[in-house]
Amino acid sequence: MNKFNLVMISAGFEHGGNVTHRHLDGHPQLLVYPFESQLGNRDFNDFLASVERVQYRYPEFPEGITAAELYEQIIDEEMKTFLRKRNGSKFKDVDLILNEENRKKYFIEHLNKDNICRKNIIEAFFISTFKAWENYYTKNRENMIYVGYSPAIGIDANRMIKDFPNIKIMHIIRNPFSAYRDTKRRPFPQSLSKYLITWNIYHSTVEMYAKIFPDNVQIFRYEDIVSNKEKTMKEIAKFIEIEFSSTMLYPSWNGKEIKDNIAPWGTVLKSDEEYNKKIIEELTIKEKEQIIAATTALARYFKYDNINYLKEYYA
Repeated sequence: MNKFNLVMISAGFEHGGNVTHRHLDGHPQLLVYPFESQLGNRDFNDFLASVERVQYRYPEFPEGITAAELYEQIIDEEMKTFLRKRNGSKFKDVDLILNEENRKKYFIEHLNKDNICRKNIIEAFFISTFKAWENYYTKNRENMIYVGYSPAIGIDANRMIKDFPNIKIMHIIRNPFSAYRDTKRRPFPQSLSKYLITWNIYHSTVEMYAKIFPDNVQIFRYEDIVSNKEKTMKEIAKFIEIEFSSTMLYPSWNGKEIKDNIAPWGTVLKSDEEYNKKIIEELTIKEKEQIIAATTALARYFKYDNINYLKEYYA
Protein backbone atom coordinates (compact mmCIF):
# COMPACT_ATOMS: atom_id res chain seq x y z
CA MET A 1 0.00 0.00 0.00
CA ASN A 2 1.34 3.43 -0.94
CA LYS A 3 2.34 5.72 1.89
CA PHE A 4 0.01 8.72 2.25
CA ASN A 5 2.07 11.92 2.13
CA LEU A 6 0.42 15.22 3.03
CA VAL A 7 1.46 18.87 2.81
CA MET A 8 -0.88 21.57 4.11
CA ILE A 9 -0.49 25.25 3.29
CA SER A 10 -1.68 27.62 5.98
CA ALA A 11 -1.86 31.41 5.91
CA GLY A 12 -3.75 34.39 7.21
CA PHE A 13 -6.37 35.86 4.92
CA GLU A 14 -4.88 37.56 1.86
CA HIS A 15 -1.44 36.41 2.93
CA GLY A 16 -0.59 34.64 -0.30
CA GLY A 17 -1.69 31.14 0.67
CA ASN A 18 -3.65 30.77 -2.56
CA VAL A 19 -0.72 32.21 -4.50
CA THR A 20 1.68 29.69 -2.95
CA HIS A 21 -0.83 26.91 -3.58
CA ARG A 22 -0.93 27.84 -7.28
CA HIS A 23 2.88 27.90 -7.45
CA LEU A 24 3.00 24.28 -6.29
CA ASP A 25 0.47 23.24 -8.91
CA GLY A 26 2.26 21.66 -11.85
CA HIS A 27 5.06 20.10 -9.84
CA PRO A 28 5.56 16.50 -11.05
CA GLN A 29 5.68 15.07 -7.50
CA LEU A 30 2.57 16.81 -6.21
CA LEU A 31 -1.18 16.24 -6.33
CA VAL A 32 -2.50 19.74 -5.67
CA TYR A 33 -6.11 20.11 -4.52
CA PRO A 34 -7.98 22.36 -7.00
CA PHE A 35 -9.50 24.82 -4.52
CA GLU A 36 -9.32 25.51 -0.79
CA SER A 37 -9.27 22.26 1.17
CA GLN A 38 -12.00 23.13 3.64
CA LEU A 39 -11.71 20.08 5.86
CA GLY A 40 -13.66 21.39 8.82
CA ASN A 41 -17.13 20.49 10.00
CA ARG A 42 -19.71 21.94 12.36
CA ASP A 43 -19.04 19.45 15.17
CA PHE A 44 -15.73 21.03 16.15
CA ASN A 45 -15.70 23.78 18.74
CA ASP A 46 -12.88 25.06 20.94
CA PHE A 47 -11.67 28.26 22.59
CA LEU A 48 -10.52 29.62 19.19
CA ALA A 49 -13.92 29.09 17.58
CA SER A 50 -14.68 32.81 17.57
CA VAL A 51 -11.42 33.54 15.76
CA GLU A 52 -11.88 31.35 12.69
CA ARG A 53 -14.75 29.74 10.80
CA VAL A 54 -15.20 26.02 11.25
CA GLN A 55 -14.55 25.09 7.61
CA TYR A 56 -10.98 26.32 8.04
CA ARG A 57 -10.27 24.32 11.19
CA TYR A 58 -9.01 20.76 11.47
CA PRO A 59 -12.13 18.68 12.15
CA GLU A 60 -13.48 16.32 14.76
CA PHE A 61 -16.01 13.72 13.66
CA PRO A 62 -18.90 12.18 15.63
CA GLU A 63 -18.87 8.45 16.25
CA GLY A 64 -21.40 6.00 14.95
CA ILE A 65 -22.12 7.50 11.53
CA THR A 66 -21.59 5.96 8.12
CA ALA A 67 -18.88 6.75 5.59
CA ALA A 68 -21.50 8.39 3.37
CA GLU A 69 -22.54 10.64 6.24
CA LEU A 70 -18.90 11.47 6.95
CA TYR A 71 -18.50 12.63 3.35
CA GLU A 72 -21.27 15.16 3.92
CA GLN A 73 -19.75 16.20 7.27
CA ILE A 74 -16.74 17.80 5.58
CA ILE A 75 -17.79 21.31 4.56
CA ASP A 76 -15.56 21.53 1.45
CA GLU A 77 -17.68 24.47 0.28
CA GLU A 78 -15.71 25.54 -2.79
CA MET A 79 -15.57 22.06 -4.34
CA LYS A 80 -19.11 21.03 -3.41
CA THR A 81 -20.58 24.30 -4.71
CA PHE A 82 -18.71 23.79 -7.98
CA LEU A 83 -19.96 20.21 -8.30
CA ARG A 84 -23.56 20.79 -7.16
CA LYS A 85 -24.41 24.29 -8.34
CA ARG A 86 -21.75 25.27 -10.82
CA ASN A 87 -23.54 28.46 -11.82
CA GLY A 88 -23.19 29.68 -8.24
CA SER A 89 -19.46 28.94 -8.04
CA LYS A 90 -16.77 31.56 -8.59
CA PHE A 91 -14.91 28.73 -10.36
CA LYS A 92 -17.74 28.02 -12.83
CA ASP A 93 -15.48 28.59 -15.86
CA VAL A 94 -12.68 26.33 -14.62
CA ASP A 95 -11.99 23.22 -16.72
CA LEU A 96 -12.46 20.56 -14.07
CA ILE A 97 -14.10 17.25 -14.92
CA LEU A 98 -15.07 15.37 -11.76
CA ASN A 99 -18.20 13.35 -11.05
CA GLU A 100 -19.21 13.73 -7.41
CA GLU A 101 -20.90 10.33 -7.27
CA ASN A 102 -17.61 8.71 -8.24
CA ARG A 103 -15.73 10.78 -5.69
CA LYS A 104 -18.17 9.77 -2.96
CA LYS A 105 -17.92 6.12 -4.01
CA TYR A 106 -14.11 6.19 -3.76
CA PHE A 107 -14.35 7.98 -0.41
CA ILE A 108 -16.61 5.25 1.00
CA GLU A 109 -14.46 2.46 -0.48
CA HIS A 110 -11.34 3.85 1.16
CA LEU A 111 -12.98 4.00 4.57
CA ASN A 112 -14.42 0.51 4.24
CA LYS A 113 -10.86 -0.81 3.94
CA ASP A 114 -9.76 0.71 7.24
CA ASN A 115 -11.12 1.67 10.60
CA ILE A 116 -13.16 4.85 10.47
CA CYS A 117 -11.03 7.42 12.25
CA ARG A 118 -10.09 11.02 11.54
CA LYS A 119 -6.76 10.15 9.91
CA ASN A 120 -8.40 7.79 7.43
CA ILE A 121 -11.24 10.24 6.75
CA ILE A 122 -8.73 12.94 5.76
CA GLU A 123 -6.86 10.45 3.58
CA ALA A 124 -10.13 9.44 1.91
CA PHE A 125 -10.93 13.12 1.21
CA PHE A 126 -7.76 13.65 -0.84
CA ILE A 127 -7.45 10.18 -2.37
CA SER A 128 -11.05 10.07 -3.62
CA THR A 129 -10.74 13.54 -5.17
CA PHE A 130 -7.80 12.59 -7.37
CA LYS A 131 -9.26 9.20 -8.27
CA ALA A 132 -12.40 10.96 -9.52
CA TRP A 133 -10.66 13.91 -11.21
CA GLU A 134 -10.82 12.82 -14.85
CA ASN A 135 -8.79 15.54 -16.55
CA TYR A 136 -6.00 16.04 -14.03
CA TYR A 137 -2.93 16.89 -16.07
CA THR A 138 -0.77 14.01 -14.81
CA LYS A 139 -1.19 10.48 -13.51
CA ASN A 140 -1.18 9.62 -9.82
CA ARG A 141 2.05 7.71 -9.37
CA GLU A 142 3.41 5.86 -6.37
CA ASN A 143 4.20 7.94 -3.28
CA MET A 144 3.21 11.29 -4.71
CA ILE A 145 2.41 14.03 -2.21
CA TYR A 146 -1.07 15.47 -1.67
CA VAL A 147 -1.17 19.24 -1.18
CA GLY A 148 -4.04 21.07 0.47
CA TYR A 149 -4.58 24.70 1.38
CA SER A 150 -6.80 26.00 4.14
CA PRO A 151 -6.46 29.51 5.57
CA ALA A 152 -5.23 29.55 9.17
CA ILE A 153 -5.30 25.77 9.61
CA GLY A 154 -1.78 26.03 11.01
CA ILE A 155 -3.30 26.98 14.36
CA ASP A 156 -4.34 23.31 14.54
CA ALA A 157 -0.85 22.00 13.77
CA ASN A 158 -0.64 19.90 16.93
CA ARG A 159 -3.83 18.02 16.07
CA MET A 160 -2.77 17.39 12.47
CA ILE A 161 0.62 16.09 13.59
CA LYS A 162 -1.12 13.57 15.89
CA ASP A 163 -2.77 12.05 12.82
CA PHE A 164 0.12 12.50 10.40
CA PRO A 165 3.50 12.49 12.19
CA ASN A 166 5.29 13.19 8.89
CA ILE A 167 3.01 16.00 7.70
CA LYS A 168 4.58 19.22 6.44
CA ILE A 169 2.70 22.41 7.32
CA MET A 170 4.00 25.48 5.54
CA HIS A 171 2.56 28.71 6.87
CA ILE A 172 2.67 31.94 4.87
CA ILE A 173 3.00 35.29 6.63
CA ARG A 174 2.52 38.58 4.79
CA ASN A 175 2.99 42.14 5.99
CA PRO A 176 -0.32 43.40 7.42
CA PHE A 177 -0.43 46.55 5.28
CA SER A 178 -0.59 44.74 1.94
CA ALA A 179 -2.65 41.91 3.42
CA TYR A 180 -5.29 44.21 4.88
CA ARG A 181 -5.54 46.23 1.67
CA ASP A 182 -6.27 43.06 -0.29
CA THR A 183 -8.84 41.82 2.21
CA LYS A 184 -10.79 45.08 1.70
CA ARG A 185 -11.71 43.75 -1.76
CA ARG A 186 -13.95 41.19 -0.15
CA PRO A 187 -17.71 41.90 -0.30
CA PHE A 188 -17.84 41.59 3.51
CA PRO A 189 -14.37 42.54 4.81
CA GLN A 190 -13.41 42.29 8.46
CA SER A 191 -13.02 45.45 10.50
CA LEU A 192 -9.40 46.57 10.79
CA SER A 193 -9.23 45.88 14.53
CA LYS A 194 -10.50 42.31 14.11
CA TYR A 195 -8.12 41.73 11.20
CA LEU A 196 -5.15 42.87 13.27
CA ILE A 197 -6.10 40.69 16.25
CA THR A 198 -6.26 37.62 14.03
CA TRP A 199 -3.00 38.60 12.28
CA ASN A 200 -1.25 38.43 15.64
CA ILE A 201 -3.01 35.25 16.77
CA TYR A 202 -2.36 33.28 13.57
CA HIS A 203 1.33 34.00 13.26
CA SER A 204 2.32 33.87 16.91
CA THR A 205 0.46 30.56 17.33
CA VAL A 206 2.02 28.94 14.27
CA GLU A 207 5.45 30.23 15.26
CA MET A 208 4.96 28.49 18.62
CA TYR A 209 4.25 25.23 16.78
CA ALA A 210 7.21 25.80 14.45
CA LYS A 211 9.43 25.88 17.54
CA ILE A 212 7.79 22.79 19.09
CA PHE A 213 7.59 20.78 15.83
CA PRO A 214 10.43 22.13 13.61
CA ASP A 215 10.37 19.09 11.32
CA ASN A 216 6.65 19.56 10.62
CA VAL A 217 5.99 23.30 10.67
CA GLN A 218 7.82 26.15 8.98
CA ILE A 219 6.88 29.78 8.30
CA PHE A 220 7.72 31.49 5.01
CA ARG A 221 7.38 35.22 4.37
CA TYR A 222 5.30 36.08 1.34
CA GLU A 223 7.67 38.99 0.73
CA ASP A 224 10.51 36.52 0.15
CA ILE A 225 8.39 34.49 -2.26
CA VAL A 226 7.74 37.52 -4.48
CA SER A 227 11.16 39.18 -4.17
CA ASN A 228 13.39 36.13 -4.63
CA LYS A 229 11.15 33.43 -5.99
CA GLU A 230 13.74 30.83 -6.97
CA LYS A 231 15.64 31.00 -3.69
CA THR A 232 12.48 30.80 -1.58
CA MET A 233 10.91 28.06 -3.66
CA LYS A 234 14.07 26.01 -3.27
CA GLU A 235 13.73 26.45 0.50
CA ILE A 236 10.09 25.35 0.30
CA ALA A 237 11.05 22.32 -1.83
CA LYS A 238 13.67 21.32 0.72
CA PHE A 239 11.18 21.63 3.59
CA ILE A 240 8.44 19.55 1.94
CA GLU A 241 11.07 17.09 0.66
CA ILE A 242 10.64 17.37 -3.08
CA GLU A 243 13.01 18.26 -5.90
CA PHE A 244 12.91 21.90 -6.99
CA SER A 245 11.11 22.34 -10.31
CA SER A 246 10.92 25.40 -12.56
CA THR A 247 7.13 25.00 -12.40
CA MET A 248 7.34 26.46 -8.89
CA LEU A 249 8.33 29.85 -10.31
CA TYR A 250 4.87 30.73 -11.65
CA PRO A 251 1.25 30.18 -10.61
CA SER A 252 -0.68 27.58 -12.56
CA TRP A 253 -3.95 25.70 -12.69
CA ASN A 254 -3.93 21.99 -13.51
CA GLY A 255 -0.43 22.32 -14.93
CA LYS A 256 -1.16 25.39 -17.11
CA GLU A 257 0.46 28.72 -16.27
CA ILE A 258 -1.82 31.52 -15.04
CA LYS A 259 -0.53 34.58 -16.88
CA ASP A 260 -3.05 37.16 -15.70
CA ASN A 261 -4.71 37.73 -12.33
CA ILE A 262 -4.74 34.78 -9.95
CA ALA A 263 -8.42 35.40 -9.20
CA PRO A 264 -10.77 33.59 -8.68
CA TRP A 265 -8.39 31.60 -6.45
CA GLY A 266 -7.86 34.57 -4.16
CA THR A 267 -7.88 38.34 -3.80
CA VAL A 268 -4.08 38.60 -3.97
CA LEU A 269 -4.08 39.27 -7.67
CA LYS A 270 -0.42 39.08 -8.67
CA SER A 271 2.60 37.24 -7.29
CA ASP A 272 5.17 40.00 -7.69
CA GLU A 273 6.94 42.41 -5.38
CA GLU A 274 5.79 45.61 -7.10
CA TYR A 275 2.13 44.71 -6.54
CA ASN A 276 2.82 43.83 -2.90
CA LYS A 277 4.52 47.18 -2.38
CA LYS A 278 2.23 49.43 -4.40
CA ILE A 279 -1.09 48.53 -2.78
CA ILE A 280 0.15 49.83 0.60
CA GLU A 281 -0.21 53.32 -0.85
CA GLU A 282 -3.97 52.75 -1.08
CA LEU A 283 -4.36 52.68 2.72
CA THR A 284 -5.25 55.82 4.64
CA ILE A 285 -2.84 57.41 7.13
CA LYS A 286 -5.19 56.43 9.95
CA GLU A 287 -5.23 52.79 8.81
CA LYS A 288 -1.45 52.72 8.62
CA GLU A 289 -1.13 54.17 12.12
CA GLN A 290 -3.44 51.52 13.56
CA ILE A 291 -1.58 48.72 11.78
CA ILE A 292 1.76 49.98 13.11
CA ALA A 293 0.42 50.16 16.66
CA ALA A 294 -1.01 46.65 16.53
CA THR A 295 1.73 44.71 14.76
CA THR A 296 5.15 46.25 15.45
CA ALA A 297 6.32 43.68 18.02
CA LEU A 298 5.55 40.63 15.89
CA ALA A 299 6.57 42.33 12.64
CA ARG A 300 10.00 43.08 14.04
CA TYR A 301 10.28 39.47 15.22
CA PHE A 302 9.78 38.38 11.60
CA LYS A 303 12.27 41.05 10.47
CA TYR A 304 9.84 43.17 8.51
CA ASP A 305 11.86 46.17 9.65
CA ASN A 306 14.60 44.92 7.28
CA ILE A 307 12.46 45.18 4.16
CA ASN A 308 12.98 48.47 2.32
CA TYR A 309 9.36 49.43 1.72
CA LEU A 310 8.35 48.52 5.29
CA LYS A 311 11.25 50.16 7.16
CA GLU A 312 9.47 53.49 7.53
CA TYR A 313 6.71 51.75 9.53
CA TYR A 314 8.78 49.44 11.72
CA ALA A 315 12.17 51.13 12.13
